[in-house]
Amino acid sequence: MDVQTTVPAAEFTASDGARLALIDEGPEDAPVTAVFVHGWTLSKHTWDRVAAGLPAAAGRHVRTLRFDLRGHGDSRPAGPGDATIRRCADDLAELLAARVPEGPIVLAGHSMGGMTIMALAEQHPKVFDRVRGVALVATSSGDLAAPGFGLPPRAAAAFNAGERALRRCLAASKGQRVSGGSAWLRPGVRWLLFGEDPEPDDVAATASWLAGCHPVNMASYRESLAAHERVEALARLDGIPTLVFAGLADRLTPRDHADTIAAALPGAHLYLYPGAGHMLPLERTHELTTRLATLL
Repeated sequence: MDVQTTVPAAEFTASDGARLALIDEGPEDAPVTAVFVHGWTLSKHTWDRVAAGLPAAAGRHVRTLRFDLRGHGDSRPAGPGDATIRRCADDLAELLAARVPEGPIVLAGHSMGGMTIMALAEQHPKVFDRVRGVALVATSSGDLAAPGFGLPPRAAAAFNAGERALRRCLAASKGQRVSGGSAWLRPGVRWLLFGEDPEPDDVAATASWLAGCHPVNMASYRESLAAHERVEALARLDGIPTLVFAGLADRLTPRDHADTIAAALPGAHLYLYPGAGHMLPLERTHELTTRLATLL
């Protein structure tokens, strides 16, 4: 199934001159704007199918906005020191101020996108005065320095050691993005990011997004992920309708991460999907779209 939109992307220029690619669909006078934030090494297209189905599921006009984080997709690479969750949150705050300066907002973040929303709550709490709903999808509030990947401890330790070595190689690279030939990445992407019986086209698309991530930025973002500890920032979401989603076959952010978020937000609704992995916007598109529509 095709996960890419045919709508041409626009650009948003951040305060430091960084150019970020975005897709802005729906009427500007819609009663609510849904803003989608993608995950590490992924793309704004992660959210295409959910964004396309949301107006019909909600039964009303909805404006949708999704963009590529720095160093991802069609956006320009991050400069030295800017490939961080903190900088992504600043970009999100600036994008909202420029593109959606008023009116209700619903925020949806997948993986590092959910962490960006947490950083937004920490750094720009006033934004949440007009946030009417939040969806945190396959994400975490911390404890990501040495993930277990669903492996025995020794195997996980070896995997993490290999990942750190790869990170050093990426950080020392010339910074050229990988070409479109990403077929060799698909077996690893299939194992690491998906659950049971994924669609081959979804695996192929995800591999192509990973190949399009700027390698030096990729390494820097991984350092930021390891330092991400924002469970206290979740307090700003208290009183805002919040949905937490987790796949029970997720190797990157397994159920205990979702449980930690839900425990910090007793009013949140927790949805668990047996057999699903980390890529819930692709693996459980209909379920996410239907649940997100309740926030609208």
